[in-house]
Amino acid sequence: MVRFAKRLGKNLAGVPSPNLLTMSTKAPVTVAVGDGIGPEIMTQTLRILEAAGAAIAPKFIEVGEQVYLAGHASGIGPEAWDSLRRTGVLLKAPITTPLGGGYKSLNVTLRKTLGLYANVRPTRSLYPAVFTRHPDLDIVIVRENEEDLYAGIEHQQTPEVVQCLKLVSRPGCEKIVRYAFEYARRHGRKHVTCMTKDNIMKLTDGLFHRVFMEIGQEYHDLGQDHQIIDIGTARLADTPERYDVIVTLNLYGDIISDVVAQLAGSVGLAGSSNIGDHGALFEAIHGSAPDIAGRGIANPSGLLQAAVLMLVHLGQNEVAARVHNAWLCALEDGIHTADIYRAETSTTKAGTQDFADAVIERLGRAPKQLVPFKTGEAVLAATPAKPVADYKRPVVEQQLVGSDLFVCWSGFKPNELGEQLAQLAGPEMKLKIITNRGVKVYPDGHDETFCTDHWRCRFVAANATVATATQVGYTPVQFGQVLDLQRRLTEAGIMVIKTENLYLMDGQRAFSLGQGE
Repeated sequence: MVRFAKRLGKNLAGVPSPNLLTMSTKAPVTVAVGDGIGPEIMTQTLRILEAAGAAIAPKFIEVGEQVYLAGHASGIGPEAWDSLRRTGVLLKAPITTPLGGGYKSLNVTLRKTLGLYANVRPTRSLYPAVFTRHPDLDIVIVRENEEDLYAGIEHQQTPEVVQCLKLVSRPGCEKIVRYAFEYARRHGRKHVTCMTKDNIMKLTDGLFHRVFMEIGQEYHDLGQDHQIIDIGTARLADTPERYDVIVTLNLYGDIISDVVAQLAGSVGLAGSSNIGDHGALFEAIHGSAPDIAGRGIANPSGLLQAAVLMLVHLGQNEVAARVHNAWLCALEDGIHTADIYRAETSTTKAGTQDFADAVIERLGRAPKQLVPFKTGEAVLAATPAKPVADYKRPVVEQQLVGSDLFVCWSGFKPNELGEQLAQLAGPEMKLKIITNRGVKVYPDGHDETFCTDHWRCRFVAANATVATATQVGYTPVQFGQVLDLQRRLTEAGIMVIKTENLYLMDGQRAFSLGQGE
């Protein structure tokens, strides 16, 4: 890393560069050169920033593959954390996570540890310079960045079944939804679309959708709608020009942002910003591509666009405009790296350094066909116009009304398990339903249903009634009764592998019903 820093401390003539070595007036920026093609594209990106007059002072850190292999399970060491705390800004090239178990995603670790709750990916068509079937594509995807399945909480519960927990919080939803609306308003966008799968995941995705509708009432100047993620993704792939700003949960956002980037020409062209209240991370959205590392053919555009987002975040809009417009001019002139080269739109198949040279040569020029970035226009900015509203914890009455006990049982006949558990329920509780992979198998199951060794067994109060349109149908139980129930099952040789207690929140059911319940 020291050698890399010294190499970047020379200007194009090979003498010390005042832009990178005079630190007193520069914004300190933590820089991670990454793995695979990372050092190549970072070198060229920083050359372009230097030539454009970016007022930054890079502070280089080690992250990624070698740090993993040195014993840091998350790919980052204490010295790197110290630099991030000091600068509050990270420009990161792609990294490689070693094969095998035990290694955490560095990106997820950085986003969650630093509270970078908003992933923002602006994508605009570069037609006719770069081939695309969608010349009018102009979309910003705002993705929740800390929760959902990316919490990474997984367990193998039985020999046949593993679990991944999907965690969605109200404050997490409120922060990202408000951010999306603020972004749209600040940048002159007209419409915000929320995408979820709340027709199936009625509590988790349902919460996200509900918060979107609640906060949307404060933004009457913006059009807004909700779409189910599967049909929304299909429409994105078919007619992306119908979308403006999209806000969605973590996993969905990860997928559709790559879809949109590829529709625009290549994921190699796209940059990404990760924004929190106390810091920001900027990166290309593609991987480390070790198969082409060292060959000098990688496209630096994604990291360069991330750097443009970083410059806007730092308030250096004029430099951001110079860099972005020079990049557009190079693309307009048909100077393309191999990933986007096409005989009908390209004039030169450029290597990594050649492409950077072409951008540098065009600094100060404006594109003729593509939409320029104009000084003072924060069309690529990622920071919100105002801080996220202070979150106030809701006050609710929470009543325990039962428990789902998940058991490992290797039998094949649900009635046998059901009859045994009904006897073990005792006088104060009763077995209401057993499901297997979400399908009701007891009582009144179907012989055709395939079952694994993982059974969800719902117990409620013995005097609980059948729910109706006006009655919840559940009555309170004591926590001690649930513990006694688990003890009886364990003593009977039934392995309880997981429990989820059932609650009413202000008298409303706060858990999903089993099929046929």
